Amino acid sequence: MADVKSKASVLLVGGGSVGAIAALNLEIGEQAAVTIVCRSNFNAVSQGGYNIKSCDHGKINNWKPTKVLNTIPEASSEGSTFDYIVCVTKNVPDVPPVLSDLIRPAVVSGKTVIVLIQNGLNIEKPLIAAYPQNIVLSGVSLIGANEPLSGHIEQDFPDTLFIGAFANPNLSLEVQKAAAEDFVQRYSAGGKTQCSLDTRVDWTRWRKLVYNSCLNSICAITDLDTGRIRLADDAVAQLVRPAMLEIVAAAKAAGHELPATVVDDMIEMDPLDMYLPPSMLSDTRKGNFIEFENILGEPLREGERMGVPMPTLRVLYYLCQAIQWKNKELKGLVSIPPKGNYVT
Repeated sequence: MADVKSKASVLLVGGGSVGAIAALNLEIGEQAAVTIVCRSNFNAVSQGGYNIKSCDHGKINNWKPTKVLNTIPEASSEGSTFDYIVCVTKNVPDVPPVLSDLIRPAVVSGKTVIVLIQNGLNIEKPLIAAYPQNIVLSGVSLIGANEPLSGHIEQDFPDTLFIGAFANPNLSLEVQKAAAEDFVQRYSAGGKTQCSLDTRVDWTRWRKLVYNSCLNSICAITDLDTGRIRLADDAVAQLVRPAMLEIVAAAKAAGHELPATVVDDMIEMDPLDMYLPPSMLSDTRKGNFIEFENILGEPLREGERMGVPMPTLRVLYYLCQAIQWKNKELKGLVSIPPKGNYVT
């Protein structure tokens, strides 16, 4: 890990809206040099930079981090390596390549700290299995940001980031905590964001699942944003609230007592007249794959394993699985028999 007085070398994988704001926060504090890996927006960002309208940063045109790439670079055998790999990609383990394979060229065993600013439960397990000597940090982000045009970022909800260490049994707790503290300091250095140390990583993730497993998935299935779903007759009372209560019960069974107000807090988190499309809804509208396995599948499996009835979550999971299958077919990842000729 780099000395706190020098710039850390950061590889940020995922140059969409959340990744762009993360890169900006890291760079403006002058404690990190960011190499960002973009995919669909690479041409726009590499040529013209990001054009950002942000509630945290104001209006910034043509901004670029230190480097913009469209592939994962290899760690140099000559010592040019990354201190941190920050993953802000969608976490879609049912669609290859999996994240542990994607970042493999840049990971140096025992050196690179991997930061997962991603949604869901148990996301660290494949990373710790693949890189048992590397620190893996949890990043739980509460931010409202989207990319309506390639390279154009709009942020309408402040960036709040909770960073903590996932428990890697192969490493000391002190070393893992020190890495989390170092990253918090670097991310916060610019003074434009709220980034804090998270000492209850699992609790924080279960709390966010109350929103993501339920409101996020139901908005995607119904094609209604967070304002309209609250206006849609009995959708909250008969769909959203029962699903959220199932997550709260599963969290409690796992040893994480969530606040009594958490369901109402999550339902009312976004101002109704913001009409915010949460991430899953944005993805379905764009025809992108959705993060249903880690957001829905993992908490469902954990809850049922502990004996918690989760009938609403089970229906939501299989509806999202069907939506994912549809997108896989459209993208050529599954094949079906040709349509028969039944016209006589």
